[in-house]
Amino acid sequence: MNFSANESLMENIDARTKLAGSNKMEILLFTLGTKETFGINVFKVREVSQTPKITKTPNMPFGVEGVISLRGNIIPVISLAKFMGNGDPEGKFSDTMIVTEFSKHTQAFLVADVDRIIRVDWDKVRAPEIMLAGNQGLITALTELPDGKLVSILDVEQILASVIGEKAVPDIQSVQPAQETFMFFVDDSAIARKEIVSVLDKLGVKYYQANNGKEAWDKLQNIANRVLQDGEALRDYLKVILVDAEMPEMDGYVLTKYIKSDTRFRGIPVVMHSSLSSAANRAMGSSVGVDAYVAKFDPIVLADTLGPLLLG
Repeated sequence: MNFSANESLMENIDARTKLAGSNKMEILLFTLGTKETFGINVFKVREVSQTPKITKTPNMPFGVEGVISLRGNIIPVISLAKFMGNGDPEGKFSDTMIVTEFSKHTQAFLVADVDRIIRVDWDKVRAPEIMLAGNQGLITALTELPDGKLVSILDVEQILASVIGEKAVPDIQSVQPAQETFMFFVDDSAIARKEIVSVLDKLGVKYYQANNGKEAWDKLQNIANRVLQDGEALRDYLKVILVDAEMPEMDGYVLTKYIKSDTRFRGIPVVMHSSLSSAANRAMGSSVGVDAYVAKFDPIVLADTLGPLLLG
């Protein structure tokens, strides 16, 4: 990428927010020194720039090359190539970095080269097969370019959790929901599902789960049909639906639109739980009818948001 084009990287943010409900996303393509092409959601990218001088620090976690000062803030610099198992044996730093912001953290990812931004349909994004999901499960989705080249979308939340460590879930008081009630959640990230389950178990709520939006919609319809066949109201049993924003096949915005337009789910709140916590992303959630928006991963805020809804 021509670095002078960086100014246009995040411009027209208002136009991008209109992608909500269209089941499309924009990804920035990059490489890590191999023939493989990778992608990251543009909403997680703050800027692309040349790599400044990196300061080494003691006891750095695996993959962290050091820190840099960026506009007065000290942020870690992470080698994605090392996480993917193809780091430079000579220890040379890449000249290019992608500064990202998600899950309430800012960090720079070292990459070999940045290509371009493309717009893709979520229904053309697939979860990887088990045998392809190596690299410690760091590939969360795959999509194909018009020329047939595959793009691997990285689970950057998993990478960040590996760097900073998984947060211990604090003591959360059980809300003791009614025995027959349950909730539903969907997230394509294994680390996110693990974190969500840890909170739900402490809240004492039963739950069903799915790994992507399409799977979630299929399961939700089955649940609704089963309850309604018994002549009962779904909202008396299904108390809240927790959705991720970015998911293969169907994103959380489209899933929310489907839920909100289906009278069977009337009165059941939808909470969006996303690492994309900017005002623009919150506005995108509101535009499709999300009842609450919680940034990943704050177990106390998540529990405080779900608690009252589970008792509603």
